Amino acid sequence: MRVVISEFMDEAAVAKLAAQHDTLYDERLADRLDELRQRLADADALIVRNRTQVSGALLAVATRLQVVGRLGVGLDNIDVDACRARRIEVIPATGANALAVAEYVIGAAMHLLRGAYASTSTMAQGGWPRAALSAGREVGGKTLGIVGFGNIGRLVARLGRAVGMRTVGCDAAIPETSSVWSEQGAQPREFAALLAEADVVTLHVPLVAATRNLIDAARLAQMKRGAILINTSRGGIADETAIASALRSGHLGGAALDVFAQEPLVAASPLAGCPNLLLTPHVAGVTAESNVRVSSLIAEKVIAALRARRAAD
Repeated sequence: MRVVISEFMDEAAVAKLAAQHDTLYDERLADRLDELRQRLADADALIVRNRTQVSGALLAVATRLQVVGRLGVGLDNIDVDACRARRIEVIPATGANALAVAEYVIGAAMHLLRGAYASTSTMAQGGWPRAALSAGREVGGKTLGIVGFGNIGRLVARLGRAVGMRTVGCDAAIPETSSVWSEQGAQPREFAALLAEADVVTLHVPLVAATRNLIDAARLAQMKRGAILINTSRGGIADETAIASALRSGHLGGAALDVFAQEPLVAASPLAGCPNLLLTPHVAGVTAESNVRVSSLIAEKVIAALRARRAAD
């Protein structure tokens, strides 16, 4: 069988696939759509990250496709309904990059609350901004508000508690009476109540119609003055223009954004020049360790899925 991998994957996992199947690996293939279409004409499996848009049009040329492996968990770049209609199995790497994301969230919260880590240039030039940097805040004792309490959200809660944070959460799919909350040492809240209570709000929900612009100007206004916002889920969930305005006004104490409505972020973005802002290029879930875990998991699951399909034929 033929496997096409259109974005970066750990080499050991690629070798594992290549040992059993005819495997094409090109981490830049996602950027060459015409060639990707050609390569998929005889492919049985496709492995992607988030740049490859597995649309109905792309699936139409992949007439033999049986499996789509996702090196991550978000599925907004995959037409899941079209895959289901074609009986194409979609396999996300659930849980494999959760630790990387959770560590990013807690690290970003610490950085933004303390506000003392951007002084290297000034210090190296002989400056001594001690007075200006003496009003930083400690993470211990702060309230961490987690929007979306799945695998990643729960791990964020555990790490937050480990550094002394109090945790509240909301998730439309988890009733307030669920034992999940007490098991994770978190208190359930309605969304509006969470925004009003949390010192740090972190987003862990998929991008669907109900979550698009979930954080807009009105929701930002409901947050505590000086609170921190972190988005590692998907661009489009938080309104970037509204975030820029809230940062400039001082109502929002800081923000860490790893995902954007348009990626790469455009040079004329309203976020340019905002204070107390961390921007990273969709890497919260990508570390050396998580890449190995994610890649190995997807390689194994794709091999198993192709084996099962072959046995069923």
